Amino acid sequence: MSSSSPQRSRSGGNNSSSSGAKEERPRFFDSKAKSMCWAKAETVPSRHPERWRKDAAGNIVCKRFCNCQGCLCFEYDHIIPYSKGGESVVENCQILQTRVNRFKADKDQVGTTQLQGFSCDIKFTDKELDIIEMAVYGDVIRPGNQCRCRTVAEMLGKYKSKDHMAACKLPYNDESS
Repeated sequence: MSSSSPQRSRSGGNNSSSSGAKEERPRFFDSKAKSMCWAKAETVPSRHPERWRKDAAGNIVCKRFCNCQGCLCFEYDHIIPYSKGGESVVENCQILQTRVNRFKADKDQVGTTQLQGFSCDIKFTDKELDIIEMAVYGDVIRPGNQCRCRTVAEMLGKYKSKDHMAACKLPYNDESS
């Protein structure tokens, strides 16, 4: 009996020209494609671009919340669905809020208005995003408005920063103007 495992090999093995076997295409985006896909997504004004982006429907998503459920969670989506011949390359990649991606499923040519219709109805304020960022990353980075937000350890009095820049006020005081 001969084994059929060489035909199922994903690496291509030593035989680059196997007898008419079709080369498998990757189902998932590799890390380079994901990184480039994140980079090409719209940035969120006054938010750190390595932490926050907008998906194709305009929803704000957090990079730490990949492949989870929730309004700030996202997935890497095939613009032309994989099941319809779409390749797992950066040109065919977009980030979509998880909920939107699940509703989009294997549909192609879905417009922005349709994608927005699948979105979570929750819109976060800047203060709420700051609190979420503090909880997720331990600090808040606001490009263009440089400050040094206190870490959770600083707020609890367990750490004294060596950074000489004055810490901003998080959580916010209602008395501040």
